[in-house]
Amino acid sequence: MEATLFTTLPPPSSTTISLKSHFHNPLLLHPTTLHHRKPTRTPLTIRSAISRTKKEETVETVKQQLEGCHLIAGINYKGFTVQQFQQLRTTFPDSTKLIVAKNTLVIKAIEGTPWEPLKPCMKGMNAWLFVHSEEIPAAIKPYRTFQKEKKLEENDFSGAVFEGKYYPPEEFKVLENLPTRAEVYAKLLGSLKGPATSVVGTLQAPARNLVMTLKAYVNKLEEEGGAGQ
Repeated sequence: MEATLFTTLPPPSSTTISLKSHFHNPLLLHPTTLHHRKPTRTPLTIRSAISRTKKEETVETVKQQLEGCHLIAGINYKGFTVQQFQQLRTTFPDSTKLIVAKNTLVIKAIEGTPWEPLKPCMKGMNAWLFVHSEEIPAAIKPYRTFQKEKKLEENDFSGAVFEGKYYPPEEFKVLENLPTRAEVYAKLLGSLKGPATSVVGTLQAPARNLVMTLKAYVNKLEEEGGAGQ
């Protein structure tokens, strides 16, 4: 009887295996499962959608900056450190915005606008300067000063567009030497108060200077008219 009893009982080891296989605990992973488990990755379609959305947002940001803009200039920022870029942002007046955007996205934003002449400088890594003021020299000077202090001779302007004309880097002196609003107004007043030859001399100045002179004079008349009402 005793021999029969012991021979009919299953071995302890088989009972243990049977319980594990029947009552499987999903929290107890087999070592081989842990070893071969691959990390979860974002599906390609989601990554593509996020990338496309960011590009669309950048294009929209550039389009917004085009409104009321007087000058757009590219700056070659290849090799800039994050700290340098942050410092540069703080040097510009409030009317000037510095934005980093890929050339292809900027091209897309300026298509069909007066800023299309900017396309020749769409090379390399550009940060874009949007000037929302008529004081062009004051907007450009901060970078010239920064460039000199940080010894960034290789990081020059890549080009600019002002009043529909493209200015390559070698012609930036023209933009940097434009008269300020105060200087134009003073010159106009001096011409009007002086002899007729002075007025003629002002009218015979380059067309670009003449347009700026007349614009300043019209603005002054509007200010005086508003104050008299």
